[in-house]
Amino acid sequence: MKAFEFLDEIGTVNTHTMVLDKGLGYAYVEDALKITGEYFDLLKYGWGTSILYDTEIIKAKNELYHSYDIKTYTGGTLFELANKQNKLGEYFEELDNLGFDAVEVSDGSTVIDPDIRENAIKQAKENGFYTLSEIGKKNPEKDHAYTTEQRIELINKDISNGSDMVIIEGRESGKNIGIYDEKGNVKTDEMTQIHENTPNEKVLWEAPQKNQQVELILKLGNNVNLGNINSNEIISLETLRRGLRGDTLGKIQK
Repeated sequence: MKAFEFLDEIGTVNTHTMVLDKGLGYAYVEDALKITGEYFDLLKYGWGTSILYDTEIIKAKNELYHSYDIKTYTGGTLFELANKQNKLGEYFEELDNLGFDAVEVSDGSTVIDPDIRENAIKQAKENGFYTLSEIGKKNPEKDHAYTTEQRIELINKDISNGSDMVIIEGRESGKNIGIYDEKGNVKTDEMTQIHENTPNEKVLWEAPQKNQQVELILKLGNNVNLGNINSNEIISLETLRRGLRGDTLGKIQK
């Protein structure tokens, strides 16, 4: 039973929220999930952090996340490293051994041939992983080279190749990348174009900053898929989604 159940509030349905784990201990995760576990469904071990952990710690944490129906995966950096070393087969096998049930296919830091990207997505699906792919570059200058039309084309192509979810790059900073300007403000025209020309339920917007979360929720609806959420801001985001915070109170339609 939740507190204050007599108050009317806006619930969320079929929403995907991706949270960053940047090195959380088992005990912290176990305790935090008692409060936050029902409010997100995707957990990313940031960047290449998981390569620094003991295998038993990863397995234990994955089991814990899975007990709350949260899918886990490593950041795309490890995928790119494995691809660069021609070890994708071993990479997928290790993911399975460690208990990961999702995988991210990306080329944010490297250049991957479109055919290799397509095959990697299909290979991930064949190996039984929930498959996410990411659009965008980590380097702002290279990311700016994409037109909005190109991003839309890449999103739809990844989906047609089998991606369960396509992530719009926003990095941890949320500045000067993707749909964000150098101050972290949303480029509304680009966001709207992407929203209107892609399957919204399969697009996840990385939105690490509160102002970005607020604008995406108000413009695209409280069920918009959001990612790169800090582990200590899960409840904060959920209150924004439900109109339980001044930024969205009374501004979200049921």
